[in-house]
Order: sequence, then C-alpha cells, then structure tokens
Amino acid sequence: MPAPSAGSMEPTRHYPLFGGAFSASLPPGALDVSDLRPVPDNQEVFCHRVTDQSLVVELLELQAHVQGEEAARYHFEDVGGVQGARAMQVDSVQPLPLENLALRSFCQEAWVLSGKQQVAKENQQVAKDVTVHQALLRLPRYQTDLLLTFNDPPLSLSPENLSLPPWSLGDFEQLVTSLTLHDPNIFGPP
Repeated sequence: MPAPSAGSMEPTRHYPLFGGAFSASLPPGALDVSDLRPVPDNQEVFCHRVTDQSLVVELLELQAHVQGEEAARYHFEDVGGVQGARAMQVDSVQPLPLENLALRSFCQEAWVLSGKQQVAKENQQVAKDVTVHQALLRLPRYQTDLLLTFNDPPLSLSPENLSLPPWSLGDFEQLVTSLTLHDPNIFGPP
C-alpha cells in the first residue's frame, strides 16, 4: 500500500490556477466548479463540499478610472450587479499590506473589503444576505485587477452537523496571501 503523500496531511493544498500560470493554497473540501459546469476563462471558482460557500479568483481589466478604496468598492458593486443583488452594503475597506502577499513584487496596491449582498441563488425567489469578503490586488504592469471573492452565505445546518467545517476568513486570507504568479505570459505580450 503506498504511503500517503505529504500533501494529504496538510490542511490546505497548493492548487494550480489558470492552467498553472498561478497557484494558491485552497482550503480543505474545495471543489473546482469547472468540473461541474462551465466557468469563464478569466475565473477560477471553487465551492465548499457541504456548505454554499464559494471562492472566486478573477483576472479583470484594470479599472484605472478608480483608485484606492474606491477601486475595491467599484468591484464589489460590479460583482453585485452581475449577480443581481437586490441590496448591497459595504461594512469595511482596509488596505492590505503588500509585504503579506506572495504577489508583492507585481502588486501596486491591495485592498480588502467586507460587506453584504442580498442575492437569490439560481432558480430561487428568496434572497439571502450573503457576507462577501473581497481582496483586490492591482497589477498595473499587466493592466489587470485581480479580484478574489469569498462568498459566505448563512449556514443551512448548524456547524456541528457538517461533515466538513465551514471555511473561515483565515482560509480566505491564506488563499489571498499564497496566490503566486508562475507565468506572466498569461497577461499577453509585454
């Protein structure tokens, strides 16, 4: 019987993103949504095996017309609009220290936003207040805004009834800080 790999003991796994151009640590129980349904080429989407939580990594065109905290708010409202949010509320926007990021040498500025969006899942009428945490990493050298989103809707079961614990803000922070660029050619010719 083969010995378990060292990676299987780890609470998180370094996962290739965008065909290996990036990698990041994903929390336990992350399912690649592209194995279940089509996902746009500029996104990597992961869902929790048991809860309705999801993590999204998006490569977006740099929105040079907004700077600083306003750029984080712009993307929060843009995502809310795409998801058909009935209401949106920003609770906090904080700068993210670049020294904490694996992408620090590429990133000009970074922001973390927490808020709520009232959204209904596909084919459902009732909208739920979903807590949304976003990290915006701005990469002007590549004309890219890198947006990471943690959608954290209310649990339908109590945590002790889950076969796998729900993801935490710490899991999201690990994703954000571990995100590593391996192939800048993903952004096209320099």
